[in-house]
Amino acid sequence: MSSFTVGLAVIGGLILAVLVAWQTWTSRRNKPRQPETPIAPTEPVQGAAERSEPVFDVTETPLPAPEKKLGLDALIDVLAPIALDATVSGDAALAAMPTTRRVGSKPFAIEGLNETSGQWEMPHAGQRYSAFHAGVQLANRTGALNEIEYSEFVVKVQDFADTLNGTPEFPEMRDEVARARELDQFAGAHDAQLSFTLRARNAAWSPGYVQQNAARLGFVAGAIPGRMVLPAGQNGQPPVLGLSFDTQAALADDPAQSAIRELTLSVDVPQVQRSEQPFVRMRDCAIGLAASMDGVISDDNGQVIKAEALDAIGADLETLYDTLDARDLAAGSAQARRLFS
Repeated sequence: MSSFTVGLAVIGGLILAVLVAWQTWTSRRNKPRQPETPIAPTEPVQGAAERSEPVFDVTETPLPAPEKKLGLDALIDVLAPIALDATVSGDAALAAMPTTRRVGSKPFAIEGLNETSGQWEMPHAGQRYSAFHAGVQLANRTGALNEIEYSEFVVKVQDFADTLNGTPEFPEMRDEVARARELDQFAGAHDAQLSFTLRARNAAWSPGYVQQNAARLGFVAGAIPGRMVLPAGQNGQPPVLGLSFDTQAALADDPAQSAIRELTLSVDVPQVQRSEQPFVRMRDCAIGLAASMDGVISDDNGQVIKAEALDAIGADLETLYDTLDARDLAAGSAQARRLFS
């Protein structure tokens, strides 16, 4: 074998070694980041499948208990009082209730005046009621109450009243529809749902890696795979923030191999009380996650969000809060949460 052939063989070997090393480095670089120090999986039960998911060292906090149903309010509902010839049992009222709790796209409800407590409430079996009133919401994120929906509301209430020998009194349709349109215009001009996108700079993230880093900031698992929430300080209130990533990655057979390159932090401003400082906390969480996960904060269009832009958004939100307060629709209040839903 000539020296030339030997040289080619050496060069070929070196090139092959470099390619193998490069492929190994690339594979490691592109492998989704994994959570730190996972707890070893528990021993499988005799006869069960060998594969088991690792349990990560993350303290789980239960989601807040749902708040009781929000009552009717003249500020955002059309109200129709129903006078009765005699008191009515809760059982009879429940039997006479319409089968649906919506009129078109608007929530609809009937409340009774409890003879014992003197409080308006949803009818309950075993109670007695001296009067009723029905209500349909004037507006929500689907739009304003229209004439067709109002007519459907009248039919439902009249049927209920007839069954119980009651007499309903309906406000003028034209006035209520006009009020609905005005409220809808106000809500449309003062609705705010904000989000930041956090994108990986280099290596992608595994679902476990995202969950572990988010849990350190107080996030807990949501009801939907790929979603986490930051609970409110007051029980029964909606979550302060939402964090979401690819649902398919969360549901993968082997989540550790699922590559997540971006996640979204969001806040529904009218749903969260001002005292929770949701935007400040969203900004702090975005900055904290970007630092710990080697990510970059951007908007929906992929543009990097600078610090001065965050300050401007915060100032605009303070003005929005003041406007909602002045309209008796304070962010996080029962009325605001119903209107902006």
